[in-house]
Amino acid sequence: MVRHIIHADLDAFYAAVEQLDNPELRGKAVLVGGRPEGRGVVATASYEARRFGVHSAMPMATAARQCPEGIIVRPRFDRYREMSAQVMDIFRAITEIIQPVSLDEAYLDITDASAETSPIAIAIDIKNRVRQEVGLTISVGLGTGKCVAKIASDFQKPDGLVVVPQGQEAEFLAPLPVGTLLGVGPKSAARLNDEDIHTIGDLAAMPDSWFARRFGKRGSSIRDRARGIDDEPVQTSREAKSVSSETTFPQDLSAVEEIRPVVERLSSSVASALGRKGISGRTVTVKMRLSDFTTFTRQTTLSHATHDDDTIVATAWTLMEREMTPGRAFRLLGVGVSGFAQDTEPEADAEPSPELQQPLRL
Repeated sequence: MVRHIIHADLDAFYAAVEQLDNPELRGKAVLVGGRPEGRGVVATASYEARRFGVHSAMPMATAARQCPEGIIVRPRFDRYREMSAQVMDIFRAITEIIQPVSLDEAYLDITDASAETSPIAIAIDIKNRVRQEVGLTISVGLGTGKCVAKIASDFQKPDGLVVVPQGQEAEFLAPLPVGTLLGVGPKSAARLNDEDIHTIGDLAAMPDSWFARRFGKRGSSIRDRARGIDDEPVQTSREAKSVSSETTFPQDLSAVEEIRPVVERLSSSVASALGRKGISGRTVTVKMRLSDFTTFTRQTTLSHATHDDDTIVATAWTLMEREMTPGRAFRLLGVGVSGFAQDTEPEADAEPSPELQQPLRL
């Protein structure tokens, strides 16, 4: 049976919601995110702002310089979640096989639904209902696999609809830049370009043995996706692999009396989240970003899984304290717990092991 997979992606979601709720913002360059003076970043930019080269994750100060007419709006995540829920309800009226990726995008397996209605008709119905019932536009990619559908949904944004028929996946992918393929990040794409591999077609033409040498365990999956082969199912549920909390500071911090309360607050927040979920974890991780943007983690594994506030605070602070060398200033800190197990009572004297993870340069 031929699968029919949709990737649906709301266009400039946060900015579009702000323009929907405030008619004065319509047709204007809207920058949703933090204030530039507080090291804010762009969460979403309207298409009017994107013409100035503004994009998500760009420092707001940079965005404001590039787009001086941009209107900065603070995010309203409760409102975005409300609007997202309305869109997901539309999806669920069509199929129960849905994999939300974020508030503004999801994969849908419409194979069963297409037994009575053509896949293209379903895609058009989704677009019409989102526009009429929610007031937003959505771009849709339709194909036989998640990778092709994802790429297709981004092909004619905003308000796009791109269909990749069965048997034409490799032809559709071949001329696209190699960095477009899922699983090939910017650094990998740059290294592939150095090897004169510039398009997905170039990548697909490489011999099977090369993929294993080049990508290791990921080689076969990247090879298949490059050739338009993708059987990955739409996952209707996804278990969290970690629970974490982080914060970026308006100004770099270096003093113990400034940093310790932050570590305690983040650790307590994680402990509370674990308690609400009824789960415990053995691995405590502290994420740090220095003033020069060097980012790395330190982690340790406890003898028993825990969600105990005091244990997580003490463990995180031990990791953090070792990194507070003279002259170091931190712009971001985060605390996370992973290595989940069934909910058990932690031992009060659980101590972190001495092994630490090496720096992870991002």
